[in-house]
Amino acid sequence: MNNWIDYLYDFKTKKQPIALVTVTKILGSAPCKVASKMIVTHHKEIIGTIGGGKLEFQVIEEAVKAIKENKIKEFSYTLGPEFEQCCGGKVELIIEPMNQSPELYIFGAGHIGVEICDILKNTPFNITLLDIRKNWEETIAIDKNITFSNVDFDLYKQTINWGPNCYVVILTHDHKLDFEITALALHQQTKYIGLIGSKTKKNKFNNMLRNELNFEPGISLVHCPIGLDLGGNTPKEIAISIAAELLKVCYEK
Repeated sequence: MNNWIDYLYDFKTKKQPIALVTVTKILGSAPCKVASKMIVTHHKEIIGTIGGGKLEFQVIEEAVKAIKENKIKEFSYTLGPEFEQCCGGKVELIIEPMNQSPELYIFGAGHIGVEICDILKNTPFNITLLDIRKNWEETIAIDKNITFSNVDFDLYKQTINWGPNCYVVILTHDHKLDFEITALALHQQTKYIGLIGSKTKKNKFNNMLRNELNFEPGISLVHCPIGLDLGGNTPKEIAISIAAELLKVCYEK
């Protein structure tokens, strides 16, 4: 697979999770060579090969697990009866999941939203800051690596990269918009949903979700109040508490 870099770039552009399998060592006879590569998608589609047969089938299964767990895995296989081969060689390989950086969507480019961007700008998160207010981007200063979006709420369902790596932080200027985003996020696949607000706001949203939208779990799946209880109530201190909670969830601590 001589053009594997092109394939990896294509998957990265599409933000499609894949695993790259690379043969790192061979002892004795084996149906592949050192540096043989194979790309595996979570649907078990493959590009390239590490020799076929039961060995390849087993590695594809492990690659799918690696994608789900988002963890690098190393394996060593002896090519004997277990793989219906008589080579007797030994194959070592590494499986690297890719394109699974956490996607953080911050709804609301107010003081706290901008502070969160600044705090998390050099962390694993790919950050998108969203605000529907007209020309609002001209009033704030954010790092060049932060994506700003002013698309309308009606386009959020199509433009957000929902999924197991999606993190949502809701702190807009409008409580009605906060509720609409919360309801939308609860009906999509997400890793984390955080909502800024008081106990009164939390209870109100909970009742609306259950009584108006018939969403039985209510607000229970949302981190509200958002952030770790670190103390402090300035925008920067609140942003630090939210960033800390996001990192804690991201690193599963």
